[in-house]
Amino acid sequence: MTMFTPCQGKTACRDDGERCITCGRGFAEIEQTRNLIDALAELAVQQGYDNVEEFANYVAGKVVKKVKHRREQT
Repeated sequence: MTMFTPCQGKTACRDDGERCITCGRGFAEIEQTRNLIDALAELAVQQGYDNVEEFANYVAGKVVKKVKHRREQT
């Protein structure tokens, strides 16, 4: 398994043409993550959630549970 390294921000991003050499993630992974975050943010805006932190914590917890469950299945 690999370790996730969070983005340090667009101003810290340095690339070698295929991946960010600051966080080590590939451009496709970075783009997919950004798209997923954007979709979740858009959902929260569309729904008019005042408690965005609770929504984000709910989503984060669900992701952890799903990953653990899928790893147990293999």
